[in-house]
Amino acid sequence: MIARLFLAFALTLFGLTDTAIAKCNAKFLNPLTEVCFDCIFPISIGSISLFGSRPDTPNPGSPFCICGGIPPRVGFSIGLWEPVRLTDVADEAGCFVNLGFKMNMGLFALGKDAVTVDDVGSEGSRWQAHYYYYPLLSWLGTLIDGLCLESSTFDVAYLSEFDPLWQDPELATLINPEAVLFANPVAQAACAADCVAASSGGLGNDKLFWCNGCQGGLYPMTGDANEHYGGVQASETVAAKLLARMHRFGLARRTSGSGALCQPKPAPILPKSQYRFQITRPKAKTSGRYACGPLGSSTQFVDSGREYPFKGESFGWLTWRKHNCCAL
Repeated sequence: MIARLFLAFALTLFGLTDTAIAKCNAKFLNPLTEVCFDCIFPISIGSISLFGSRPDTPNPGSPFCICGGIPPRVGFSIGLWEPVRLTDVADEAGCFVNLGFKMNMGLFALGKDAVTVDDVGSEGSRWQAHYYYYPLLSWLGTLIDGLCLESSTFDVAYLSEFDPLWQDPELATLINPEAVLFANPVAQAACAADCVAASSGGLGNDKLFWCNGCQGGLYPMTGDANEHYGGVQASETVAAKLLARMHRFGLARRTSGSGALCQPKPAPILPKSQYRFQITRPKAKTSGRYACGPLGSSTQFVDSGREYPFKGESFGWLTWRKHNCCAL
């Protein structure tokens, strides 16, 4: 014990403790070269898809729409996928993976996140996470800018370091009390069907709302990945849980379907089918069928070369959201 204490003191004295753990691999996301713009497709007018072969949510049957008001607004029913949110999933507090810097969080930096092992030998992991508003297409001034796209500015919506419920599943039941209903083998086994649907050319099954497809369950909505098979898989799990948490807080809404044509609708239960995830850090995937996989799809198609020791152990995700709107 004395030898271990002496070694720890020596490492601290010579400033070597930070090099013994993973480095914060933060790097500013380049919106031109590190975003899969093919993921905007398919674009639809009414029920007709004009471009793209990626899976899509159901669209309104009519190409025309009317929104209430004085006078009423008449337009076209347009559907597209837009990049709207960024998520950091970091292995230490204060690591802003997609923004390119690390911040000293003071007291909130206590307790590094790491892989854990439970009583039966299953590996899990705990992470810190940050959630940003990122309406990229509006910034770039696309042809349909102002008609459908979110026009909010870049903003930080959530920092897990300041949330006492993020690292405590028991306290998290205050915001997701229904989690106790799905903490059983039968409910978790049903997630296999969600995994197959999301990984075989479809989207996540909204009826299995407690599932995150191949990554297991969405509950509790904390920074824990109960099953850790790799950093990409575990970080996608945490990104999905954070997204579900934002819906529960009212910071995210339903934007897909006929009911959301005129304005987004509250959705305290995560509508999984309206989301896709694109990995951005440590290495962005910008092309291919699985560049922006549906929520809950297998991460095996993006795993290769995207996790490596020391400089590649924190992750970034770009959220693509389906948006149906009534455009003039």
